[in-house]
Amino acid sequence: MQSTILKYGFYGLLTGLIIFLLHLTLGKDLSYSTNEILGYISIFISLSFVFFGIKHYRDKVNNGAVSFGKALLIGVLISVLVAIGIALADFIYTQFINPEWFENYYKMMRDAGKEDEIMEMTSLTAGIFMFSLVTVIGFIISLISGLILQRK
Repeated sequence: MQSTILKYGFYGLLTGLIIFLLHLTLGKDLSYSTNEILGYISIFISLSFVFFGIKHYRDKVNNGAVSFGKALLIGVLISVLVAIGIALADFIYTQFINPEWFENYYKMMRDAGKEDEIMEMTSLTAGIFMFSLVTVIGFIISLISGLILQRK
């Protein structure tokens, strides 16, 4: 089970980092809302390895059987690895690559008249938020995947 989690968690983490780097280099001129949508798409693509990891464990490691609980555990642990990668990428980007990101985002929100939606963030809190968000989305994907793939 551990090797499956590490393997598919690493695949998801690596996919998230590659998409992040592509997004970083190719999406410089896109609007914040477009970048946000692309960010969510990259999260879902990275978390697709939850399904594939559970399926691999069921079919190749555990002789075609996996309980819902075991599938959920595998999925959540893969999600945590993906979340670590995405949160780390977000932290590095906002702390070192583009430290003006928050300032530019706040300005854009004020100019759009959305001052009441502005939440004070730092690179650390943004990383923690991304970790939490990806983990929650990963939990939901793990639930659905576990229900689909469980077999006794």
